[in-house]
Amino acid sequence: MTPTSTTHGARAARLPAWVPVFNAITRRLLALGAPVGPDMLLTVRGRRTGLPRTTPVAICSSGDRRGVIGVFGESDWARNLRADGHATLRVGRRREQVTAVELTGDDAVAFFRDVLAPQARADPINAWFVRSVDHIDIDDPAGSAVGRPVFELFPA
Repeated sequence: MTPTSTTHGARAARLPAWVPVFNAITRRLLALGAPVGPDMLLTVRGRRTGLPRTTPVAICSSGDRRGVIGVFGESDWARNLRADGHATLRVGRRREQVTAVELTGDDAVAFFRDVLAPQARADPINAWFVRSVDHIDIDDPAGSAVGRPVFELFPA
């Protein structure tokens, strides 16, 4: 994957070709209420159009903290969430309004260390996915946080 620069100043990885296909399948399953690991549908207002935009994302949670990471760097959903600060999480008919706070610097590193790493280590399949598919080294939270937007989520 070749890094590219973004207007937000972070490197962004090229989106793997399989992601749009995976997202289309996952979006349908989640809309029907089928559990797909830690994934939920994130709906946020588009920063330019104001129209709702929905994409599946993996929710990272440990203890009373939870959030979402742009594992492939800057993405439209991350830019939209940054601009709006509010979103809806959904699986099937269950919906939750959330407020998102972007974490940067030491706070983002702490999120990788204190939230993502324990969640990944709790399940061997999740640990494999985070390391092999998302290319996140849970043993290097500082390096993993570089170029990946991180948002902590709170009930609205």
